[in-house]
Amino acid sequence: MEHSPGFLAYVSARRPQVTEVSVPEARAALANDSNARLLDVREDREWEAGHADGAEHIARGVLERDVERLVPDTSTPLYLYCGGGYRSILACATLAEMGYSRVFSIAGGWRAMEDANAPVAADKPKHAGNFV
Repeated sequence: MEHSPGFLAYVSARRPQVTEVSVPEARAALANDSNARLLDVREDREWEAGHADGAEHIARGVLERDVERLVPDTSTPLYLYCGGGYRSILACATLAEMGYSRVFSIAGGWRAMEDANAPVAADKPKHAGNFV
């Protein structure tokens, strides 16, 4: 997908506020910390088409409204992904503003996961940790 210049500028302005990690770094972190969570912030139709094994779905459009019910502890390590790594940067910046202190955007998002042959599931969501 080709993104508009305004959107790219908006994401670029927030990128310095966010820690990006690679797919292997995210997988290792999730394997080594049972409290860490993998969140898919894509739209429902994207999630239903396929998602990372172990991911939990919280669409970017309802993130601010629903995140505290899903993850009440703001110190929980959260690894977020979207389709290509842009929306997850925005989601991480938002979560940091909301007081979440350990948020990470998976660089390249879903496409990077597929390229890395990371485990994927096309069925019901599972608890974080299976992505390893």
